[in-house]
Amino acid sequence: MIQIEQLHKRFGKNQVLKGIDLNITQKGIFAILGPNGSGKTTLIKAILGMVVPNKGKLLVDSISIKKNWKYRDQIDYLPQIANFPPNLTVKELIVMIKDLRNRPGEDKKLIELFMLEPFLTKKLSNLSGGTKQKVNIVLSLMFDSPIIILDEPTTGLDPIALIRLKELIKEEKAKGKIILITSHIMSFVEEMADEIVFLLEGKVYFKGNIDALKTQTKEANFERAIANLLTYDNA
Repeated sequence: MIQIEQLHKRFGKNQVLKGIDLNITQKGIFAILGPNGSGKTTLIKAILGMVVPNKGKLLVDSISIKKNWKYRDQIDYLPQIANFPPNLTVKELIVMIKDLRNRPGEDKKLIELFMLEPFLTKKLSNLSGGTKQKVNIVLSLMFDSPIIILDEPTTGLDPIALIRLKELIKEEKAKGKIILITSHIMSFVEEMADEIVFLLEGKVYFKGNIDALKTQTKEANFERAIANLLTYDNA
């Protein structure tokens, strides 16, 4: 459960979050969408404890995350850009992340799923972007945490890896997890998301399922419905 009440964040003169109210109490896949500068990244970083809000409350399982770093152990996070140590091999990096989190990880299944066995002894600096993204997915999903945050998870993936990622996300959903996703690929969002959380100018402008979004915008096409939010009368 994630509860956010009147969350504000300012960077200098730039007010990025302007009183975000958002409760995610049920399990499922939630797509956090919005144009550039809408506050998506800041909101995610606030949930992760990487950004300290100026005002407001943020609770995980009804407990404030303020000065409570232990809640992060409940979250698996896939960053949009993974800056791996270039001189480590894939295998060394996996071992290091396990040591840092001090938890056993089910990496073998994921390594096999994304066909990473030939790359385990290769240095990260020598990997292609798509292969690095597969490593990123392994590191993010091998700990079986109840909350998963995936920031642009499809970046650089080939069609087979994309299919396997979708299947994996659905499996994680079936376990009763909360999964937050950001993506610019609307077909991926439409296929995967149970609910849409649309941010605009630092506020939650829409929260609901895709059918409700289409009804509100009077658009039969999901991509057009999202675009319509940007020109909607109340925007």
